Order: sequence, then structure tokens, then C-alpha cells
Amino acid sequence: MYENKTLICEDCGNEFIFTAEEQEFYAEKGFQNEPKRCKECRYKRKNAQRPPREYFTTTCANCGKEAKVPFQPTSDRPVYCSDCFAAMREQQQEQ
Repeated sequence: MYENKTLICEDCGNEFIFTAEEQEFYAEKGFQNEPKRCKECRYKRKNAQRPPREYFTTTCANCGKEAKVPFQPTSDRPVYCSDCFAAMREQQQEQ
């Protein structure tokens, strides 16, 4: 039904593949036009309008390592580094 197409990015001029799966997705959503930009340029364009995310440095409540988090930590709730957070989440899913 659909076949991969090679397109040229409007921004960077590089070739990119518009896959059969992507074409099917576009058709399901009712999109009429093919993409004009590669995935990297679409991502850059999308995120160029967002302000840079501010990170805060804190200490992990579990292991004591430094952790950078995208929110202002408060003293009433523990904050965990990504490794400890992932381990705790995994333990909760097993229960």
C-alpha cells in the first residue's frame, strides 16, 4: 500500500525517509501534506519557542548523591536522583 519515500528537508537540505508507517499515520489523521522537515529540524523548530528548562541541584534523600531536578525542591518532601527514583518505581510496580 505505502512505500518509503525519500524527501528533502526544507531547513537543512538533507534527505530523510518518510516511512510507510508514517504515511499511514498521516493518512489516519487526515493530514494532506507530506512533512517538509526531517525529524531533527522538526524537533529544533518545536523546541525553539519554549524557554530553556531550569534545573535545581539537590541531594538525593536515599543515596546522598547530587541530583538535578526540573522543579524547586521543598523541605517537606524527599527528592531522589534518577537512579533511586527508577529503582523505587520498579519496586512499586512489582508489588
